[in-house]
Amino acid sequence: MRLKIKEVNISSGGPLIAILNIDDANKLDLHALDRIKIKKGKKSQIVAIDITDDKRTLKTGHIGLFEEVLDKLKIKRNQAVEIFAEPKPRSIEFIRKKLDGESLSKVEIDNIIKDIVDNKLTEVEITYFVSACFTYGLTIYESAYLTEAIAENGKLLKFNKYPILDKHSVGGIPNNRTTMIIVPIIAAAGYYIPKTSTRSITSVSGTADTMDVLAKVAHTKEKIMSIVKKTHGCIVWGGALDMATADDKLIKIEKVLSLDPEGILLASILAKKYAAGTTHLILDIPYGKGSKIEDKKKAKKLKRNFKHLGKLLGMEVKVILTDGRQPIGNGIGPALEARDVLLTLQNRGPVDLKKKSLKMAELLLKSVGVKNAKKKVNGILKSGLAYKKMMEIIKEQNGNSKITPEKIKIGKYKHDVKANKKGTIKEIFNRDLVKIAKAAGAPKDKGAGIYVNAKLRKKVKKNEILYTIYAESKNKLQDAVKISNNSKVINIDGDLTKTFIY
Repeated sequence: MRLKIKEVNISSGGPLIAILNIDDANKLDLHALDRIKIKKGKKSQIVAIDITDDKRTLKTGHIGLFEEVLDKLKIKRNQAVEIFAEPKPRSIEFIRKKLDGESLSKVEIDNIIKDIVDNKLTEVEITYFVSACFTYGLTIYESAYLTEAIAENGKLLKFNKYPILDKHSVGGIPNNRTTMIIVPIIAAAGYYIPKTSTRSITSVSGTADTMDVLAKVAHTKEKIMSIVKKTHGCIVWGGALDMATADDKLIKIEKVLSLDPEGILLASILAKKYAAGTTHLILDIPYGKGSKIEDKKKAKKLKRNFKHLGKLLGMEVKVILTDGRQPIGNGIGPALEARDVLLTLQNRGPVDLKKKSLKMAELLLKSVGVKNAKKKVNGILKSGLAYKKMMEIIKEQNGNSKITPEKIKIGKYKHDVKANKKGTIKEIFNRDLVKIAKAAGAPKDKGAGIYVNAKLRKKVKKNEILYTIYAESKNKLQDAVKISNNSKVINIDGDLTKTFIY
């Protein structure tokens, strides 16, 4: 069938979609979400269809194309194209198999991921896959197949070096910006540590958002290879690389549904490491009340599964369970966190952030056989080598290598929240801190956020400052203060929960 193009001027956000008038659809016996092949000259593209019976929207003899399809075929309004009915991708059969509770093979999972990357599956079909993984779970072998498929259907970084080290946290607590301290320490020790990080999804600031205060984080694959060869390390945004396109699309669906299937979580994290050629990984699982993982049993299960999956992928994974009941460091928000990082690299930052970072760097070096690893990482930090290495990385990532903690710009509007009585801090509510910092403008407003003085077990006096809210506008500060006033952020003299040990 030959049809004329109508530009819809709407983006689907990924899936390739066309609209047919119901009369044209009936001639080919097509229904909503069926596939057609659109052909223009030597170019062709398979897309999913929607159908309209409103001739004001789309006349008979025309086909409406979303922006993604127009870009793929390089065609314009009123040009004619040929369309043909196309069978649905075979991966739908495999998604249906998972919906029946069956395990999938490596070939089947690879087929699903390839079709997600190629935009051959609609969001509805991807949603069914995510839901099936949540309902029936994934075996450790399915997670391994999924990890490999996500990585191999994206861009791979190959440094032809051994070992390649990396660090990751499953997240869930404010700040915890250990990556930006560990990377320069490990790089200064002479090891490769190419770190690709995420921007904020639900948090106040991702590692990439914080690093963006100091240097550019969006780089090409070639530029990243160059940075790492010169400095041995980098801290870049993985989203600019398309290293895990399928993972980004799965995360988008998970976020809408508020689902987080464990098998996909495992694959999501390790796929990016696999794509970067990681051989040795230190993985942080913060747990406890107010964190992403509150239950200790779940944290221990995740630890076992990460280690097992790493082994299947030829990767040595060291997992550390840490205290997730309170922020690590003082700053919450891109600029405030960046300031904490530089202060720590100057050996004068928050004690808890320094302690945790050094411990993880030590364990990472131990995993590659370094003797006296604790002494080595402490020496690198105290000597200033870690700070010097960070400045090298910042320079290579097109940042200001003369930056100091004091030069980092913080929001000029602020509000102090004080203790209403004297006592001991027994509980800190992470989620409320996140809500307040977001209301203040973080992470979009880099200078917005919260500086937290409160720490568990700390004794405070009446009217002592517990935390300070920073914003770049008066209105956003007022919004954040309102949320703060209506939230129970710090519990003084409450019930003390069990002490965590690193």
